[in-house]
Amino acid sequence: MNNYINAARLRTLPLSVSGIIVGSFIAASENYFNWKICVLALLTTVGFQIISNFANDYGDGIKGTDNLDRVGPKRTIQSGVITPKAMRKAIIITSAVTFCIAILLIYLAFGKDDFINISIFLILGLASIVAAIKYTVGKKAYGYSGFGDFFVFIFFGLLSVIGSYYLYTKQFQITILLPAFSIGFLSIGVLNLNNMRDRASDIKSGKNTLVVKIGIEFAKYYHYYLLISSFLFALLYTMIHFKSYYQFIFALAFIPIIKHFIVVYKNNDPKKLDPELKKLAISTFLFSLLFGLGFML
Repeated sequence: MNNYINAARLRTLPLSVSGIIVGSFIAASENYFNWKICVLALLTTVGFQIISNFANDYGDGIKGTDNLDRVGPKRTIQSGVITPKAMRKAIIITSAVTFCIAILLIYLAFGKDDFINISIFLILGLASIVAAIKYTVGKKAYGYSGFGDFFVFIFFGLLSVIGSYYLYTKQFQITILLPAFSIGFLSIGVLNLNNMRDRASDIKSGKNTLVVKIGIEFAKYYHYYLLISSFLFALLYTMIHFKSYYQFIFALAFIPIIKHFIVVYKNNDPKKLDPELKKLAISTFLFSLLFGLGFML
């Protein structure tokens, strides 16, 4: 069991629920909230992330991407503590359980008669599972073609924030895109950091991430853009919906992000980027909490 817990990579889970937290807080600030929807949405998102982590371990393991050149911690397939067959089974079971939770969430949010919304969210749920698996699994895994950033933005930014907000309110407002962009860009930042760390081993194994394609220097500039833009979009949303100066409390989360920014700027050793992954992920989680609380105070 401990090996599967390690493969689930618990340190990634706070990042995965950040969008749900933001969408839920914004809905609550508008007097739309349901604890059951919140809990089920969080569980569904955690399930998607675990599927992604299992599939990443499996896909990179059987393709030889996880090897002795890899800078980060050893994966379970790579080290041999979980066989590929056992990991495939774990992916199938986790996908089935997660989809069942998603169905319960959709039923709770829309009932049984709202055919359009039920259909849309069922499709989105299936698409999320497929996207989680296809990042590294299969001959046309999009993570090996440089499209990982795009899918992270869609699923952990737009879908997470806007989707969760819609589950409560059954409506869409154009400005909800702004905090969705903020969470999306910070989530891409974590992936970009991971890809900067693994660039050398990815080149050897033929994993053409965006970092491999554009080079480490441009990857750093890209990283700066992501961090700065995430702050600006959050600031713009706050100014548009300004009610209290408490809403600017989210800026505190950018203090460690600024420190992280400086570390990346000065860095020339990929090994030293590994601790920054956890820092940026936790900072994103902190941002989601402070951003949401600011609208409730």
